[in-house]
Amino acid sequence: MKNQSYFFILVLIIMSIPPLHADDYVVLLHGLSRSSSSMKPLEKYLSNQGFHVINIDYPSRKFPIELLVKNIAGQLKAKKIDLANKVHFVTHSLGGIITRWYLKDNRLKNLGRVVMISPPNQGSEVVDRFRKYSWYQWITGPVGQELGTDSASVPNQLGAVDFELGVITGNRTIDPIGSWVIPGEDDGRVSVKLAKIEGMSDFLVLPHSHAFIMSRDKVMAQVVYFLINGKFQ
Repeated sequence: MKNQSYFFILVLIIMSIPPLHADDYVVLLHGLSRSSSSMKPLEKYLSNQGFHVINIDYPSRKFPIELLVKNIAGQLKAKKIDLANKVHFVTHSLGGIITRWYLKDNRLKNLGRVVMISPPNQGSEVVDRFRKYSWYQWITGPVGQELGTDSASVPNQLGAVDFELGVITGNRTIDPIGSWVIPGEDDGRVSVKLAKIEGMSDFLVLPHSHAFIMSRDKVMAQVVYFLINGKFQ
C-alpha cells in the first residue's frame, strides 16, 4: 500500500512538470503547391519533443512571395509569437525563402534557430528550364517565376543570412525530369550546391527526395538536434 502511494505521488509530480521546450515556439512553413498537411508528421514529432508548434498554411500558388510574406506575418502576429521564450522556424522548400524575407523585414528579439529543409536558397535550375511553359505556370503560380538561379531572382536578392541556420537537403530523387535538368547531386527539385547560403551555421545532406524529405525520421531527429544544439549530429 505504501509503495502504491509513492507511485501515485511520483506520477503526479511527473504530470506537473511542463514539457521541456514548452516556452519555445516552432513555426512550420510548407513548400510550393503543398499545404500544412505535408508538415503534419514533423508537427507531431516536434510536439512530442515538447515544443509549441505553429503549423502555418498559406496559398503558395496564388500570390507572389512578397504577398505571401505579408500573409504569414499577419498569421504570426495573431499567434502572439512575441510572447514566446524563443521562436524557431523549420521550413520545407519555398518556406525557407519566405522565412528569409520575413526575418529580413522583422527583427525578432526572441528569434531562436532556423532549419531549412531542401530550400532553393540560390534558386532552382528546374525553374530556369520550365518557367515559360503554361503547364508549369499553372502548377506553380506567380512564385514559380521568382525562384530562378539568375541574380534577379528572389532568393538571390535576399543576400546572406545573419541568424543561426541549419540546412538539410537531399541527394536522392523520384523525379527523373527534374534531375535531368539539374547538374550534379540533387533531390529532384533543388541541387545540393544551390541549397547552400552564405552565413549558414551547418549543412547536411541525406539520401532523400524533395517531396518527402521533411517527414523522414532521420531528418526530423536532426531538426530537433539543431534546434537544441545549434549544429547537426
